[in-house]
Amino acid sequence: MHRRPPRLFPPFLLLVVALLLTGCGVDGDQAALCGKLIPAFDSGPVTILGTEALGGDESALRLTYRTESGTHWIACRFGGRFFDSRRHELVMVATDRMGRLRPMQFAMLRIWAGLPAARLGLPPDAGGTERGPQTDWAPLLFFLQQLINAATVACVYGLLALGYTLVYGILGQINLAMGELTMIGAMLTAMGAAALGMAGLGGMPLAVLGVFATVMAFTAVQGWTMDRLVFRRLRRAHNHTPLIAAVGLSIAYQEGMRLLHGARDWWPAQFLADRHELLSDGAFTVTALTSQAVILLMTGGLYALLWAIMQRTAYGRAHRACADDVGAAELVGVDVDRTVATTFAVGGALAAAAGAVIALYYGGVNFYTGYLIGFKALAAAVVGGIGSVPGAMLGGALLGLVETFWSAYFAIAYKDIVAFGLLTLFLIYRPDGLMGRSRGRGD
Repeated sequence: MHRRPPRLFPPFLLLVVALLLTGCGVDGDQAALCGKLIPAFDSGPVTILGTEALGGDESALRLTYRTESGTHWIACRFGGRFFDSRRHELVMVATDRMGRLRPMQFAMLRIWAGLPAARLGLPPDAGGTERGPQTDWAPLLFFLQQLINAATVACVYGLLALGYTLVYGILGQINLAMGELTMIGAMLTAMGAAALGMAGLGGMPLAVLGVFATVMAFTAVQGWTMDRLVFRRLRRAHNHTPLIAAVGLSIAYQEGMRLLHGARDWWPAQFLADRHELLSDGAFTVTALTSQAVILLMTGGLYALLWAIMQRTAYGRAHRACADDVGAAELVGVDVDRTVATTFAVGGALAAAAGAVIALYYGGVNFYTGYLIGFKALAAAVVGGIGSVPGAMLGGALLGLVETFWSAYFAIAYKDIVAFGLLTLFLIYRPDGLMGRSRGRGD
C-alpha cells in the first residue's frame, strides 16, 4: 500500500501570505519619510540603528540613530496605516531632546523638508483647518493622485529605457554603464541648479533650460567617447567581453564621481514647485506640480523628436539598416562606426534627461544614483520589448505604474522585489517583451 505523498503548499497561497506580511510591522515608506527629517535636528553622517513601531490608533514609529553627537531617536505619527489614503500624512514629530514639536516648530519643519502637502500635513492642533472625515470619493481621488505621481516615474524609466533600447537595437548588446550616464546628468544638473541659485537665477526657466541643454550635450559627448574608446575596439568580440567592459565602466564612473565630489547627497531647489489643486472632496485633495506638467511635456517632446529623427533623417535610416543586418548595411555603404557612435551619443543625451528629472524633481542625487535606476530602466526596456522605441516608453510607463501603486498601497520596501519579479516573469513567459521581436541574427 502506497502512502499518499503530502500535498505541497499552493504557490498562490504563498503569494497571499507574502502580501499579508507586508502589512505587518513598520511601514517602510513611513520610516523613509521620518528618516528624511533627521538632518533637521542633527548634522553629519547618520546611521540608523533600529526602527520600532509604536502603539496607538494611528500608525506611529520611532527611529533610533547615531551621529557624531551620540545616539538619539525621532518619533513620527502618521494619519493612516498601510491601506489608508492618509498613510503619508505626517501629524506629529517628537525627538528625545525636544519632545513633541510645538505647532510653530512643526510648521517650520514642514517648510524645511519641502515635502508635498499630500505627504506632510499640519498636526491637528497646529491652528490650521483639519481635514474632514473620509468620504466615499477619497479612495478614487487617492487612486487618481497615484496616476499623476506614476507619470513622473514613468518619464524617468522611459527616457533611460530609450537609451538602452537604441544601443541594443543596433548592436544586440546591453550597455550596463548607461545608468551611470544618468547619474552624471543628475549630478551635473544639481550642480548647475546650485550655481544658478547662488547667482540669483534659480527662478528663471530659461536659465534652467540652458543648464538642462548643456548637461544633455555633455553627457552625449560622454556616450560618444564611451563607444569610441571602449566599445568600438570590442565590436568584433563574440563573447561576454563587451558586457564585462560595461560593468567596469559603470564602477569606474561611480568611483570617479565619489572621489571627485564625495559621497554626500545633492539636494537642488525644486524647479517650478507651484502646487495646483485639481479635485477635492474635503478629505483628500488631488494635486499636481507645475514641474510635473513640464516633465511630461519635455518627455513627450523628446520622444517626438526621436521618432522624427529615426523616421526622417539619414541617421535614422542608417540605424534601421544596421538593426536589420550590420553586414548588409556595410555592403551598401552605411558608415556603421559613425552610426553606432551617434547612437551612443543620443542614448547618453536621453539618459541625461532622465537624470535631470531626478535631480530637479526628486533631489537627493549622489554617485550611486544611476545604479538601481539603471537596472530598473533596463527592466522597463525588456518588458516593453528591448530594441523597440515605442516599447521602451510603454515599459517605462508600466513599471512606473506598478512601482507607484505598490508604494501607495503596500510597504515601499518591497517595491524593488516587485519590479524585478515582473522582469523575471516577462523573461520566462514573454522574452521578447510586449512590442519586441526576435532578432534575426545570432550576435
